[in-house]
Formats: sequence, C-alpha cells, structure tokens
Amino acid sequence: MSVAKMLSIGRLCECNFSQGKPSSDPAPSLQSRLFNLLLGLLPNKGQLASVEAVQAHVQKLALAPASFEPTGLGRGVEATLTKMGGWPVYYTTPSSGYEGCNFVMFLHGGGYINEIVPAHWCFVGEMTRKAGVVCVVPIYPLAPRATAKDVVPKTAELLRMLLEDAAAAEVTVVGNSAGAGLALAACQWLRDRGHRQPNRLVLISPAADASVSRPEQMAIAARDPIQDIPGIIEAGRLYAGALDIGHPFVSPLNGAFRSLAPMTIFSGTRDLLYPDSVDLTARARAAGVPVELHLLRDQPHNYALMPTPEGRRARKMILHAIA
Repeated sequence: MSVAKMLSIGRLCECNFSQGKPSSDPAPSLQSRLFNLLLGLLPNKGQLASVEAVQAHVQKLALAPASFEPTGLGRGVEATLTKMGGWPVYYTTPSSGYEGCNFVMFLHGGGYINEIVPAHWCFVGEMTRKAGVVCVVPIYPLAPRATAKDVVPKTAELLRMLLEDAAAAEVTVVGNSAGAGLALAACQWLRDRGHRQPNRLVLISPAADASVSRPEQMAIAARDPIQDIPGIIEAGRLYAGALDIGHPFVSPLNGAFRSLAPMTIFSGTRDLLYPDSVDLTARARAAGVPVELHLLRDQPHNYALMPTPEGRRARKMILHAIA
C-alpha cells in the first residue's frame, strides 16, 4: 500500500478519531504516533533506499505512466482541464460560483519523478471548497523526461500569467515537498526578471536542497518513516539533468531570498529535510522576507496533509491564509 492510499484511507477514517481541542502539550498526538508507525510499515522508504531502487521505479513509471486526472476532490468542487504552454492545467472552482474568489496555484510533490496522487487532489478539493478559492494545478512533466532547466521557467511563466489574470484578487502558491521547492525556485525566477510576486508562499515540507548533505541528516533519516537519502539524491540528480545539483533551480535554498513573497512553512522533526526548512527560514528573514515556520516535534514529511490533529490544524491555518 502506498503513502497516497494510506492518506486516503486515513481521511476516510477521520471520523473515528477524537476531534478534541489542540493541546498546549507539544508532544505528538496518539493518532500521529500511530500514523508514524503505519507509515514505517509501508514500502515507500525502501523505494528510496538506493539509486537502483529509484531507477527501477522510474523505468516502471515510463512503461505505465500514472494517471493525473482528479480523484477525490469531493462534493461542491468542479474541475476544468485546459492546456497552457503545452502542459495540462486543471482549474478547480466552487460549484456555487467563483466570482470574486482568490487564487491558489498548487504544485504537487513526488520527488519530481512521481505524478500527482489522490491525496493531493483531496487537499485541492478541501482548499477549493472550504476556502472558496480557485485552484490552478499544473501537471508538470516529470524527470528524467523533463528537467529543472525547463520545468522551473515554464512553471514561473504560468504563475506570471495567473498573476496578470488575477488582477486585484490574491494569489497564493502552495506546494508540498518537491512542489514546494519548485514553487520557491519559480518565485526566485520571477523576482530575477522583475515580475510581480504572489501574495504569499505556503511551503509544506519543502525540498529545498537536493544534495541532502548535512551530517545531521544521517541521524534524522533513521527516524524518517518515509524517506531515505540515496533515493532523494538520485531523484534530484535526474531532475537536475545537465544542471549541477546545487543549482538554484534544483536546490532553491542556494538562491537569493531578497524581495520574495511572505512565506509560511510547515515541517516536522521526523522529516530528514527539516534542517533545510530551518535554514530557509533564517535566510529569508535575513533578507527581510516575513516568514512563519511551524516546526512540530516528531511529525513526518508532509504532516500538514495527513489525517491527524496536527495535520488538521496545519490545514486550518492554510485555509485561513488563502481565503
């Protein structure tokens, strides 16, 4: 069973868990601890355990590409498919109407090698329905068929066009994992070319440094129930293509942070990428960018999308920010 399926099952089962008030105790909830145990039983970490495992996974996907069609948006949401710059791009709107709505560009995670999954669409549906926004979801091509040299500028161009079309409406870019790294790189690209920034960036467990080269990350990897270092590095190498893995398109932590949009970042200390979120926060603040970092103890990668009390609280903050 995949993480995506586990998330979907968890969402269906949310009603079986306590919906109690948030505790002032920073310890993870029982539901979160159980979910960490379940994540550790899945094969996903093994699929990132070696270069060979990632290459085998990529070859399998090349033979049988995953569907990107919306699944799990829920009631009260309508989806429209269009083409922009040769990419499929979905617009999701509230069924009640979208006049006067703000906009969200959502960039999905998956290590740049995996397609958008139902758990992502469920989150898109939640944002559309509960915050009353129009979500714009580019289905960007995956590595190694497409690399950062092309994906980052084209994503930035789509964002530029959205900002122009939005007029006075607010535009937020929301990304998780690899999608959060892509969001940050695209905003750096816009800034460097004198274009407008979005109103805010929401970065969920951002993949900001593809080198995964910090000594402390070895210890964190042993506790991370989802990710492992060799596979992340190999996926980053495939996405980098002809670029160095340290290039800001691939590792936006190495880019400049001046004049970027205000940021809200979610990360957890069982995520081997969390030190990058801490550094990202510090560099953005040093450049004068307003940043909120929500770093929770013992929370895994992408905890903000998970059916736990901590995930629900994070999504509540996101919904408030984008509405």
